[in-house]
Amino acid sequence: MKNEINSIKIAIMGAGTVGGGVYKVLQMRKDDMVQRAGTDIEIKKILVKSIPETRKDVDSSLLTENFEDIISDDSIQIVVEVMGGIEPARTFILRCLNAGKSVVSANKDLIAVHGRELLDAAEANHVDFMFEASCAGAIPIIRPLKHCLLGNNITEVMGIVNGTTNYILTKMDQEGMEFDEALAKATELGYAEADPTSDVEGLDAGRKMAIMGSIAFHSRITFDDVYMEGITHITSKDIKYAKDMDCVIKLLGIARNTETGVEVRVHPTLIHKTHPLASVNDVFNAVFVHGDALDDAMFYGRGAGELPTASAVVGDIIDVARNIKDGCLARNGCSCYKELPIKTIDEIESKYFVRMLVEDCAGVLANVAGILGNNEVSIEQIIQKPAGSGTAEIVAITDVVREKNFKAAIQTLNGMSFIKEMSSIIRVYA
Repeated sequence: MKNEINSIKIAIMGAGTVGGGVYKVLQMRKDDMVQRAGTDIEIKKILVKSIPETRKDVDSSLLTENFEDIISDDSIQIVVEVMGGIEPARTFILRCLNAGKSVVSANKDLIAVHGRELLDAAEANHVDFMFEASCAGAIPIIRPLKHCLLGNNITEVMGIVNGTTNYILTKMDQEGMEFDEALAKATELGYAEADPTSDVEGLDAGRKMAIMGSIAFHSRITFDDVYMEGITHITSKDIKYAKDMDCVIKLLGIARNTETGVEVRVHPTLIHKTHPLASVNDVFNAVFVHGDALDDAMFYGRGAGELPTASAVVGDIIDVARNIKDGCLARNGCSCYKELPIKTIDEIESKYFVRMLVEDCAGVLANVAGILGNNEVSIEQIIQKPAGSGTAEIVAITDVVREKNFKAAIQTLNGMSFIKEMSSIIRVYA
């Protein structure tokens, strides 16, 4: 039954880049919000750490430093959390849900760890908890996975879900930069934080893959379940050899639902230049989904930034507002009804790119191939080039092999006197 509501009041917790963007988009859409949401949406409070003396981008009369001003105001029905981090965001969100307020969040750090707790609290209190903006900015992926693609058995969700690392790898690929130079450029342009660890070590992407994998496979995956490896060791030489093998290197998040369990991982990956993800460059993101009914689908766009992220947040606000109007809150709860096993990295199967410096003498290539073969690692492609000073560089791509077998082969090779350096090991998408 529809409720006669002329205005829904909301609070925003956090007034940084995303919070400011949410305020801006709501002002941009103000004139036609009744047509889009069925009601006016009025910002009642904005929670900040400290109230500045002057702030021109938001109405300063809305600002408060006290969370109690939000939780105690019964007129506020929707709370938008764009603070980031685990605490106090977790405590604030739970208090809002338990007080009967719906919550919209962009907090991937929190949801990747405490998603079930938050969704359970929303269901128990018959309110909504929505988080479209947590995974890919403006790119709609949570709602398609939770709704549009429910007719599918989804077996893979993979993609480029971190704009900073994609920008860095694009510069290394297109302009021959080394990692440090490309990172400095990304920092200069504001694409990388002062501390880029979360991006370049794969942590940001890992949180997003935990969330998307949980929804796609209907089984809880947490941040701790994700294997993560960053791009700091990638060199321009790796990228050049990848090109020679008709591939590009991307930081990919890969979630697969296999017959023996779920695998969720983030790492640099060689992907063939004909794959749609190979042409996703700069700060753009893309998510590739495979299902038994839809086959393949790709979602592409801006994965971060003030207005792109705010776009997703405001979409959720409008959705919740409609649910309040229609009296149908809590219809989008936790969808994890399975308990699938999570595979360790040693159990996964992949192809591998390996680059090594060896003695330039007869029999070395045969010895390398023999050690790989003894560990059930066969070679798909191989290149050997003189490297000077009595050394040669061997670059190979293996066939699909179990990770633990490949590690055993590499361990043996590292003990051989003819191996001067194991320069690079990168997985290959297969």
